[in-house]
Amino acid sequence: MKKQFQGILMGAAVAVGLSSFAGIAISAEKMVYKSGDRNSGYTYATKETQAIQDDDLGNPAYIYVDDGAALWSKVDGKAGKSCATCHGVESAMLSDLATRYPVYNAKLGKMQNIEQKINQEREEKMGAKPYKWESGQMLALTIYMRNQSRGKPMNVSIDGPAVPFFEAGKKYFDQRRGQLDMSCKNCHEYYAGNRIRANMLTEAQSNGFPTYRLKWQKPGSLHRRFRGCNSTVRAQPLAYGSDEYVNLELYVAWRGRGLSVEAPSVRN
Repeated sequence: MKKQFQGILMGAAVAVGLSSFAGIAISAEKMVYKSGDRNSGYTYATKETQAIQDDDLGNPAYIYVDDGAALWSKVDGKAGKSCATCHGVESAMLSDLATRYPVYNAKLGKMQNIEQKINQEREEKMGAKPYKWESGQMLALTIYMRNQSRGKPMNVSIDGPAVPFFEAGKKYFDQRRGQLDMSCKNCHEYYAGNRIRANMLTEAQSNGFPTYRLKWQKPGSLHRRFRGCNSTVRAQPLAYGSDEYVNLELYVAWRGRGLSVEAPSVRN
């Protein structure tokens, strides 16, 4: 009886773990971690951290993929709709979503990232309350949506109406700020591969976000990382979803063109 019970438990555990593979299953060997002179943050991680990311059953952020899949199909709001109501349970539009956002929104007259698009759809189409930026729901749904593009190359558009926003993002990346008078470029272009205390400086690529940081012990958005960098140089962090951060997100995504979407990645 005891062995039978243990077998049931093991079977249940495997079933829960394998539910993550219903969408995208990409081997580490097929991922592109280097494109031209551009290197994913994965290449700067320790072998132990890489091993955690490579194992979907061991990646602690992968439970968010399952949670996000449930939220995708969950009816919410006054309209009685879910994301799947309009886009389908297995939507083709998700297959390259993470490769091309942020995108220009003509109605808003500016760039819009995935988190903002989620809340726009929730309010306008579902009649539901917007998610808070770093909430479990927002992280889960964003991770699920980006995970459907895993293995696809980053390929944001910086043409047409996106041009001034791209230039604004580049300016922000290059601009010194804070009491330390440092820019994103100072660390992530001039000193990538060097250590700052115990941390290895990377090229500030965004292809793995939302990422599970061992330091945070949970996943976090790219804008959380932006805010953390601002605080590190003793500059005032901007609001989640600010125009400056969305423009910076566009520029950083372009810097990583050709690198595979890794969400959810694992970093230090």
